[in-house]
Amino acid sequence: MRKMESRFAPAIVAGVFAAAVAALPAPAAQGDGVPNFAPDASTAWIAAGQDFLPPASGPGPIMPDPAHRPVPGRPQFRVADLSNPILQPWVRDALRQANERALSGKAAYTPKERCWPIGMPGFLLYPVFPVYFLQTPKEVTMIWSEDHQVRHIYLDQPHSPRLTPSWFGESVGRYEGDTLVVDTTGLNAKTFVDNYRTPHTDKLHVTERFRLIDGGKTLEARVHVEDPGAFTMPWDAVQRYRRIGAAGDAADPRVPKGPMEEMVCAENNGDIFGEGLEPIPTAARPDF
Repeated sequence: MRKMESRFAPAIVAGVFAAAVAALPAPAAQGDGVPNFAPDASTAWIAAGQDFLPPASGPGPIMPDPAHRPVPGRPQFRVADLSNPILQPWVRDALRQANERALSGKAAYTPKERCWPIGMPGFLLYPVFPVYFLQTPKEVTMIWSEDHQVRHIYLDQPHSPRLTPSWFGESVGRYEGDTLVVDTTGLNAKTFVDNYRTPHTDKLHVTERFRLIDGGKTLEARVHVEDPGAFTMPWDAVQRYRRIGAAGDAADPRVPKGPMEEMVCAENNGDIFGEGLEPIPTAARPDF
């Protein structure tokens, strides 16, 4: 059985990332048509939004409550549409409580704002800071730059026969033409599937299909979610990313340009308003 990734990626990954990318063979060497998500160390991808897009047809993700859509210029936490038929009763009740907190004016953050791993498929909803890819013939690594949270996708291998649930589970992948297909199981139930705080169980099974569109300027991820413990049926969603690089072709001035920088989530991230937020992860003993 392969070793699962640690709960937090070491910060040293930022220092070695650029050199590692530069030393890699082109991903296309793995087979004709294989997508190259990281042609150089400066290429990264910014999520187009913090919510999933619905599929063209069929059951889809949690969407905003039409009665409480955000008003431009007015701060407001997300309020979920509880009428979505994918929700089992206990999940709907959990979302109702999250909605009540959001509407009360209290902070309604997801744990990622408190430096906890976001899990899957929430990893696809990281805002503002970019995701970097590291592609080798045996593995694809996805690194979110703000807190160096890492996903490992093992290529052309079966799932391990016995999995201990973990934050990002076990992801195995394969290339199908111009698409990277990723299958993830073994997820713990400590995370949410989205930014509405939609819970799930450890039966969660996520399949993603990554491909480049718009002449390589956009990365599209099509997501299929199954969890018989939380949802009444499988559902689908879409996320898209825009490409940034050394030239700084992202409009948001907050977005880092160039190779990945080291950023530490926990620094000065206190519960200054006394909102009873999740505690920041703290090491119980030294690492070395």
